[in-house]
Amino acid sequence: MRALTILVALLIGLAGGSPANAQRLLHQERSLYRNIFVTESGDELCMLFRYPVPLGRESCKLKSDPNKLIFDYTQMMMAGFYLNPRPAKILMLGEGGGTVPTVLQQIFPDAQIDVVEIDAAVDRVAKRFFDFKPGPKMRVFIEDGRVFVKRMRPQNPRYDVIMLDAFDADYIPEHLLTREFLEEVKSILAPNGVLVANTFSNSALYDYESVTYRAVFGPFYNLKLGNRIIIGRNGSLTPIDEIRRNAAVLDAEYQKRGTGSSFLLPLFNTGIDWNANTRILTDQYSPSNLLNALPRR
Repeated sequence: MRALTILVALLIGLAGGSPANAQRLLHQERSLYRNIFVTESGDELCMLFRYPVPLGRESCKLKSDPNKLIFDYTQMMMAGFYLNPRPAKILMLGEGGGTVPTVLQQIFPDAQIDVVEIDAAVDRVAKRFFDFKPGPKMRVFIEDGRVFVKRMRPQNPRYDVIMLDAFDADYIPEHLLTREFLEEVKSILAPNGVLVANTFSNSALYDYESVTYRAVFGPFYNLKLGNRIIIGRNGSLTPIDEIRRNAAVLDAEYQKRGTGSSFLLPLFNTGIDWNANTRILTDQYSPSNLLNALPRR
């Protein structure tokens, strides 16, 4: 019994809570792709792909303030709109709990928003537990992100902003990391369209990803905290002075969601902090399952 008590205390500690504020499991299911869990801890509702010890929370919201972006990386992804504060068409690969698409729908009500999610169960959970409600200007496609991009290429959709946030329980699927995939993504961007990608800042894949994105998009903005957000452009990179002006346009709406220019603008950086001689990831060479198991040196 004492051993069981110690184990429970350890799991609670690793989950970042106390017995009075521990996770309560609301839902669990096994989809075609993964285990999905929904937990509640005080005011916070989260979607997890691992439980009871959450090595990564896929999506969370505050019940008392559901429109607030509570993760740094979701706030950082919104910095991509500093390069285009008036998008007409937005594509997001990876739905999660639908928190970012919901915010996009609120801030850009006239924009056509396409959301692609490979797992129908994730979409059902987002709608049931996270109040994800696509409006008339939002379409949700249950499809592999790369298949969707390939299918859209003949239609020449010319997205103004494309956001890449597709993760499995460990990391980004390897077929969504390669030069060929990024070239496909670039081909459906409008001229001067913006690419926003969520990656990790401390991974053995860091150098590989960096040289691969740079090979396709050229110089990019590199925003780094626990995650790092790559912001590139289908054309020359937007100057920082223009980004500051665009930030002022969006600041009032962003502050309602818990972020803003005072947090985001200092993160913009174009410095190269990776080994530029690293091998580019391709469809023939993308061993992300091996590389990502190693710490970044």
